[in-house]
Amino acid sequence: MKHHRMRGMQSLTLIVIIALSFGAGIFACKSLFVKAFPATTTESKSVVKPTAEEVWTCSMHPQIRLPRKGKCPVCFMDLIMLVSDTHEEDGTEGNGSAISSASDDLSRVRVSDYSRKLMELETVEVKRKFVEAEVRMVGKVEYDETRISYISAWVPGRLERLYVNYTGIPVRKGDHMVEIYSPDLMSAQEELIQALGTVESLKKSDSAIVRRTADSMVRAVREKLRLLGLREGQIREIETSGKSRDRITIYAPAGGIVIYKNASEGMYVQTGTRIYTIADLSSVWIELNAYESDLGWVRYGGKVEFTTEAYPGRIFRGSISFIDPTVDQQTRTSRVRVTVSNESMALKPGMFVRATVRTVVAAGGHVMSSELQGKWISPMHPEIIKAAPGKCDVCGMPLVSAESLGYVSGNEGNAPLVIPVSAALRTGRRAVVYLQRSGYETVASGNNRYEGREVVLGARLGDYYIVEDGLKEGDRVVVRGAFKLDAELQIQARPSMMSQQSDSPFPDSTSNALSSDEQINSDDHASIDIHMKNDGISVNDEFRVQFGEFVKSYFKLHRALAADKPEEVSEFSVQAAEKLKAVNMELLSGRSHMIWMKHLKGLRGGLDRLMQERTLDRQREAFEILSSQLILTVRTFSFGNIRMFRATCPMAFDNKGASWLQDSEMIANPYFGAMMLQCGEINEQIIDPQAGESHE
Repeated sequence: MKHHRMRGMQSLTLIVIIALSFGAGIFACKSLFVKAFPATTTESKSVVKPTAEEVWTCSMHPQIRLPRKGKCPVCFMDLIMLVSDTHEEDGTEGNGSAISSASDDLSRVRVSDYSRKLMELETVEVKRKFVEAEVRMVGKVEYDETRISYISAWVPGRLERLYVNYTGIPVRKGDHMVEIYSPDLMSAQEELIQALGTVESLKKSDSAIVRRTADSMVRAVREKLRLLGLREGQIREIETSGKSRDRITIYAPAGGIVIYKNASEGMYVQTGTRIYTIADLSSVWIELNAYESDLGWVRYGGKVEFTTEAYPGRIFRGSISFIDPTVDQQTRTSRVRVTVSNESMALKPGMFVRATVRTVVAAGGHVMSSELQGKWISPMHPEIIKAAPGKCDVCGMPLVSAESLGYVSGNEGNAPLVIPVSAALRTGRRAVVYLQRSGYETVASGNNRYEGREVVLGARLGDYYIVEDGLKEGDRVVVRGAFKLDAELQIQARPSMMSQQSDSPFPDSTSNALSSDEQINSDDHASIDIHMKNDGISVNDEFRVQFGEFVKSYFKLHRALAADKPEEVSEFSVQAAEKLKAVNMELLSGRSHMIWMKHLKGLRGGLDRLMQERTLDRQREAFEILSSQLILTVRTFSFGNIRMFRATCPMAFDNKGASWLQDSEMIANPYFGAMMLQCGEINEQIIDPQAGESHE
């Protein structure tokens, strides 16, 4: 009995020990848990958010979105995780995407404060202001044609002496230039001496008529000698001495530089033979070439600044005196002439110059000049400017108003609407800006919203674009970070600047949209599906069958390249050449035959190069040439018995893109092979025998 009681006590003790140990363990675990994970209050629990669902996308095809990691079904590249900004609504800092969905309009985006700072977004107000157009031109210094004079023989004879015997000598008006022997001149002098003798003998005559006749004869002979080149002093010398001279000296009619010497001593000359050419270099012309696109900013009378290599840092100035009314068909430029004073003789004909024309542009592309407001300008000499109508001091032509030459006066209403160049994202014919939506201008609001909008831009003037349509004064546009906004949209597979114009979600404000035909012909992106056109040239069944054998050989080439087998490519290229040679061109006639001859030359050229290459890289380059020609051939001729697909890989040849033909809908990329076998997409099914017509 006692033994049983002791055993009971031992069992009870054991139970108590176990219970105490279990309790101590619970207390210790609870203490550790409290230290590691402090108690969460009700307030803190309220901010816990569920983890966002993982989304995996392709960097090349962002429209692909899958819930788990894998391969892109288009190009079979590894997918990457797309992380969203889970802190966007509460304003806390996150590290995810800067873009959140906007259900009202795909072209509108919302950016958190933190993302906005990371993207360094800056906006400016769209305003009206006068901007300056700067036109740069190059040209040469030329002679002023209005200041060129010639010394020519007034009588036939022989050049006895040339006082100026080389070019480049400066001469003054009245300097002796040449001495000429002329029998005709001697005869005229004798006539003068005889006429003077007659007058002298008739002084005592009672007939007044006879005396007047003798006097008129003397005057006539004097005029004759003057027209023959003798000066008044030379004529008086003949009258005083009473002797004729067989030589006469010709003097310079104007000062300048002798630029041409057309005769030599001892030469016989006729009346009008040119002996010297003299140019006055106190005024020169600057002949500039203005590109066709710059002619809108060049105005008659405009101020021009230019520099030369001979005088670095020295700026010369002049006025536009002539603008060629035609455009050179080869250079697509027009001549612009600038008249420049050259009293210092620093500018020498033949010098190259770099010129700049700066004009202030008003709304509508008009050139504005407040200096010329109400002024009158000479149409021949633009340096002549007067405050009232009148005549040119140089040529006497009536002055014309500055407004008639294309100038407008300046006032605030004429200022054009402009945006900074950095605000516009240009993609060829289209231009996109990101507009900060009204009511969300405050950076600290935590709800910054932007809207992509297409605009019509005018000319670029320095750091600004003129806005023709799409914006209004007071709008705010992104000038820094716009590319980052657009890049995020592209990654999110949402409309961006790279969207096709026909699919663009941006507000339609462009007047320069491509027509449907232009969109088909442009083919800016390899992913654009188009219908291939053909000229409707039909061929007979036998020719169709023969050409079909060649196309089958081409398909073998395609599969060999996709399988990375250069040896098979060499083998099948020879087979394809034989099949092409077997096509009987005599089965075609007339226009069809002539067109086929041109296509045949291109196909042979591609095959010849393909047969010469032995490495895969070079074979793929040759295959691309062959494929381009074959695609063109099947566009031109109707081959109803051949079913094929045109495929395109935008990444081929360093992202230049390339197309090929294949006989199945499963992509097999011949330009990358096993590395990216299924990279690419089917653009169209060219011929479907079952449907009987081409379709996408």
